[in-house]
Amino acid sequence: MLRTMLCGIRQLTPRQTKPRGFLATGLMIVKRETPLALYKGLGAVLSGIVPKMAIRFASFETYKEWLADKSTGNTRVGNIFIAGLAAGTTEAVAVVCPMEVVKIRLQAQQHSLADPMEAPRYRNAGHAVYTIIREEGFSALYRGVSLTALRQATNQGANFTAYQELKKLAHTYQPDLKDLPSYQHMIIGLISGAMGPFSNAPIDTIKTRLQKATYEPGTTAFQRIAAIAKDMWKQEGVRSFYKGITPRVLRVAPGQAIVFAVYEKVRGIIETMKVSPSQDRYSE
Repeated sequence: MLRTMLCGIRQLTPRQTKPRGFLATGLMIVKRETPLALYKGLGAVLSGIVPKMAIRFASFETYKEWLADKSTGNTRVGNIFIAGLAAGTTEAVAVVCPMEVVKIRLQAQQHSLADPMEAPRYRNAGHAVYTIIREEGFSALYRGVSLTALRQATNQGANFTAYQELKKLAHTYQPDLKDLPSYQHMIIGLISGAMGPFSNAPIDTIKTRLQKATYEPGTTAFQRIAAIAKDMWKQEGVRSFYKGITPRVLRVAPGQAIVFAVYEKVRGIIETMKVSPSQDRYSE
């Protein structure tokens, strides 16, 4: 919620208004819309997070296997990065873009949850999907898909590459350990998870503003992206491209720490459950 609000805030001129920071924006939302407003768009996030993670890791492992050296089974660093790029693109097209359009529309609504007479345009995630499709067409759910795919691709390229290399480094310093403990997976996931937001913050900020806006007839996606970027540069300066970086890192990095720790545990369980052809028999 805070990231969306920060990315969407537009200054009138650089000298007229001092940009709000992370905490100031949060306090403003709570004061105007009650603390529940901080959880706007949670339904869209929860409904999309499970398929997103499933697609991310399944597609990454598939691409990584395709790009591995057939004789050794190992995958080079460059190919891990390519597998991460492909996995990020896959999840962006399959689930992330529609989920984020709905989430951003819900979060961009400025109405007081304390006032029952002030009805929001979108009541919940399902209603938002229905309204967007009815009023703007199904393609509206894929507004900004090119930027979303670019952001997710660079995110996962950096994320998986950093994770694999840091994990390899940890094994180098602890050669006696067959498997790293969960807390080390969490630390490595925390560091690698922060790589993506810092590498593509401008892409994410432009994408958020594009998905927040309604459709303008007669304009192409490139024209809208160029207009948003030009307006940001002219009205707010280079710092506007990094708005929302703090809440984004605070959200993404801890999330990746948990995700990678769980992923390693689940993968270990699955590998131990695999049965070799010679053992694939049942006795009564």
